[in-house]
Amino acid sequence: MDINELITIVKKKLLNHINSESINIEDKSFLHKNHIGNQEGKYHLKIIIASEELKKMNRIESNKKIYKILDHELKEFIHSIQILIV
Repeated sequence: MDINELITIVKKKLLNHINSESINIEDKSFLHKNHIGNQEGKYHLKIIIASEELKKMNRIESNKKIYKILDHELKEFIHSIQILIV
């Protein structure tokens, strides 16, 4: 899977499961390029999500919700994920 496909899938899943005003997903894979654990086909994503629903939760609960939604992608295609809730 390429990065554009992954971003499309992640965005669609988040939009379908979280009430949000906006979702922006950035490829930050270059940050892990020379790391020992870096694997080809695994990406680093930064998710910036504007969501009153998530802002009402504490950070652990909101991150758990996102991790649960993206469970398959995290196991197969995502090396690292940054989550920013605004």
